Amino acid sequence: MTSKKQFWTGIAIGVLGVVLFSSKAVMVKLAYKYNVDAISILLLRMLFAFPFYVVIALYQKTKTPKQNTITKRDYMWLVCFGVVGYYLASYFDFVGLKYIKASLERIILFLYPTIVLLLNKIVFKQKINRLQTLAIGLTYVGIVIAFWDELKLSGIQSLIGGAFIVLSAFTYASYLVGSGWLIPKFGVVKFTAYAMLVSCLCVFIHYSIISTLNLFNLEKEVYILGFLIAVFATVIPSFLVSTSIKMINSSNFAIVSGMGPISTIILASIFLSETLTLLQSVGALVVIAGILIVSLNKSEN
Repeated sequence: MTSKKQFWTGIAIGVLGVVLFSSKAVMVKLAYKYNVDAISILLLRMLFAFPFYVVIALYQKTKTPKQNTITKRDYMWLVCFGVVGYYLASYFDFVGLKYIKASLERIILFLYPTIVLLLNKIVFKQKINRLQTLAIGLTYVGIVIAFWDELKLSGIQSLIGGAFIVLSAFTYASYLVGSGWLIPKFGVVKFTAYAMLVSCLCVFIHYSIISTLNLFNLEKEVYILGFLIAVFATVIPSFLVSTSIKMINSSNFAIVSGMGPISTIILASIFLSETLTLLQSVGALVVIAGILIVSLNKSEN
């Protein structure tokens, strides 16, 4: 059983990872001000992150947790989740940010906890307890409130962007569920490095096929933002998230990560001058309530 200390440590690590990941949406929106497309900024993200993961993967090559035998099937699943998790989820997210504001993106993205719980129940027969049901219900209500108000304000733009973010939520949820049982086999660091390398390669191929922009003729601010996204919103939080999942399991991490919308809202307000309506603020508070309920109750067990 997970101890109180381990649980709270996992929560803290997860929250830090989520906050760093959340800064990505703000930086992507800043990059879009320089007329760069989604796949180009995603490519810069992966180009700057790639060397880090290569070094880590080489260092971890011979390090496998004791008593674990990794099969070819495990590697196939790793490739699958690398494609789904950090490639497709990221691409859908970047495209969605073209149409909606960063704060709304993170609120909609939090649909994925319900998908995580459902997939865990279907695939691994994990029960959804009353606490998780209550917490997910609260956060879902918050998301609906926030998105409904934005729909009235932005119309079709918010629908298009919202659809892409929902796709991102589904693919990311699939990655979380898959990584939950693969991480113990590979180890946190090794699994994350390998999965991210797969994602990097997918982005490189994607860019080479469809992009029409000259990668070497962008504004210097775009390169700076690409580097910041790579290091502080990709490399560092990817390991923090994997560690948190290992410590508190994917279902609890999915709920804890509801801090993402809150941190994005704050950052978007500071750096993008985005404002929330009263209803969107209410939705954010409801999300926070769900996080507090699950965390405080778990610590008492």
